[in-house]
Amino acid sequence: MPSSETALFQSGIPSFDVLLGGGIPLRQSFIVTGTPGSGKTVLCSQVAFQAAARGIPVVVATVTSEPHDKLMGALSAFSFFKPEVLGEKLFVISAYSALKRGPKEARDLLLQTVRERGAAMLFIDGLRSIRDLWQDEARLREFLYELGIGLAASNCIGLFTTEYTLERLMALPEATTVDGIVSLSVQTNGSRRVRRVEVVKLRGRPHLTGEHTMLIHEEGVEFIPRLEATPVDFQDEPPTLKRKGFGLPELDALMQGGLPELSTTMLAGSMGIGKTILAMHFAADAARQGEKTLFVSFFDAPAMLAARARRVGLDVGPLLRESRLMFHYVPPMEAEADVLVRDILRKVDALGVQRLVLDGLTDLELAVLDPGRRRMFMASLAVRLRARGITSLFTREVPKIVGTELDFNDAPVAILGENLLLLRYVELHGQMHRIMSVLKMRDSEYVTDLREFVIKDTGVKVLAPMRSATGLLTGQARPLGTTIGGLGE
Repeated sequence: MPSSETALFQSGIPSFDVLLGGGIPLRQSFIVTGTPGSGKTVLCSQVAFQAAARGIPVVVATVTSEPHDKLMGALSAFSFFKPEVLGEKLFVISAYSALKRGPKEARDLLLQTVRERGAAMLFIDGLRSIRDLWQDEARLREFLYELGIGLAASNCIGLFTTEYTLERLMALPEATTVDGIVSLSVQTNGSRRVRRVEVVKLRGRPHLTGEHTMLIHEEGVEFIPRLEATPVDFQDEPPTLKRKGFGLPELDALMQGGLPELSTTMLAGSMGIGKTILAMHFAADAARQGEKTLFVSFFDAPAMLAARARRVGLDVGPLLRESRLMFHYVPPMEAEADVLVRDILRKVDALGVQRLVLDGLTDLELAVLDPGRRRMFMASLAVRLRARGITSLFTREVPKIVGTELDFNDAPVAILGENLLLLRYVELHGQMHRIMSVLKMRDSEYVTDLREFVIKDTGVKVLAPMRSATGLLTGQARPLGTTIGGLGE
């Protein structure tokens, strides 16, 4: 229970309690609204069964002439369904006959059953059916008002579903009669349909506002709050002077020993330039230093990552076997950013991770379906990683192999770039060369030289400064002589 046990009722769905600001306020009545198929009955039934499993009596009232076993049969596929509580702590009744007689008869039946069973919750599935049956605004308003008073007097929560869009419900008397409104929706995003939840009204309680992700799976309903909407325990402390290197002496020397501890770094580069290999060096060096490291890949499965590292002389096998380095593969499936980051942060916390590599930042960015959220989402992610004491590196692909488009300022991922390392191909004298540059390091000195680097079977090698051409960062170099960079050829 939250801090005030007499004020809140635990729903049995932790993520739902987070949205509600801790739980369901006692003695209040709620409407869960949404179009057919949005998950209303599943959500409320899950709350009812979870309460009954804790020994709390619950009354479930159906308002149509359909048999009870049809509802129970539909719910039996979920793991929250516990047939042993039926008739013991969860009591299913039909209010259809009483409703046909009138509001007073229906109200008396429901309140009498609540009192007889000592119920702490009444779940009525289908307020719209009552509206359709009576066709009378005044009768429905009076019924809900008096039922709410009676439930409050019995210290019982009212949980009702109705099949309206939020906009339609807000124009009906039901919206003003109840204490809380939760809206469920299924929205179209391109070729996808995504579920959303919003706590629209909650009398006398702070709660998370706006829309959040909703999932329905075998366990039932789960909500994933927007990352940027949830508080973070962050301590304002000055930066440390420690450095986190790549284990490549020439590269680390450009950054006075490595990346600043607890910072976020964007490693941007063209397709096939070597971002993953350099990120792997960063992860492997951390593991060799005794730091737990998680490498998240949107491209390669663990076996492929290990094989790619071996091909350039980096054997991560021992680090993996000792669980100092861990791979987490995110396959190319439809998933939302809040779910992805939730899973990553859970792994980070469970493993005690100190360095994090995320290989494929563009995929995470695109998983934030609302473009207007992306910048704040990335900022919130950076704050959470820093609060956990993590030094992080993210790779991001530059769209063109060569070209002048290098401005990340308006990109949502720019917020992650406390440090920015750029890798580019440059064509000169009919050959392609790899170059790198440290473009930015916040509150830290660094070497601004452009360096050529090579990736061979023997490993990665950063060469001498490049002095023999201009326009290298654009990928369209103009020679000043007959040599280039450290190759001298």
